[in-house]
Amino acid sequence: MIIKEINARTILSKSKISDYTVNPYVGCEHGCTYCYARFMKRFTGHSEAWGEFIDVKVNGPNLLESEVKRKHIGRVWISGICDPYQPIERKYELTRKCLKILLKHNWPVTIQTKSPLILRDIDLFRKFGEVEAGFTITTANEEIRQIFEPKAPPIEERIKTLERLHLAGIRTYAMIAPLLPMAEDLAALLCGKVDHVLIDKMNYHYADWIYKKYHFDYALENKYFSQKGVALADAFKKEGIFCQVLF
Repeated sequence: MIIKEINARTILSKSKISDYTVNPYVGCEHGCTYCYARFMKRFTGHSEAWGEFIDVKVNGPNLLESEVKRKHIGRVWISGICDPYQPIERKYELTRKCLKILLKHNWPVTIQTKSPLILRDIDLFRKFGEVEAGFTITTANEEIRQIFEPKAPPIEERIKTLERLHLAGIRTYAMIAPLLPMAEDLAALLCGKVDHVLIDKMNYHYADWIYKKYHFDYALENKYFSQKGVALADAFKKEGIFCQVLF
């Protein structure tokens, strides 16, 4: 892993998904095969493979303190192109520092991660006026998870962490995106652990070669996404969990 400390020009960026996004890091140690954030390499000049480099925005908290005073308040998505709780966060704590600033200024926050490290900051979440914490969970099958997300935390750890957050009174959600094979059991596994669920298909094709290698070609077809997306959404609704299909 090549780690470089950098000084960013800005940290609070406009987002198409939320009002703003904060990305404390460039790159992600999880290195998931399908990750859309791979496109960042076109702009950052990294020659290393995705998942093998991290740029640490060491001035990020100072930038954020300045920018929240100059911009209109809005919901902040943490993070759009990196996991805010990837392993390097244990050392630098940039996500925690940014959360403290957003809390101080009463900005609403949505967090998305795959890491149980998020539990470290539960003390902060309890103080927010508006906060929700979500986990990306793409399949209910651990073997498939290891094929597509070999460096990310196991499914069971993510679900247990969601449960702990939910029981602590934090609003929680699951992002099933991309919808990988063997996701059918997630409705039962997530029952009582999330307030809502989002489902999306494979919108970028970095991992097509893996689908072909493991004979999952069928799971790239629109017919598959339509059938599985509707069936999974119905299963969540039967469990009393609001579910939104994004395709």
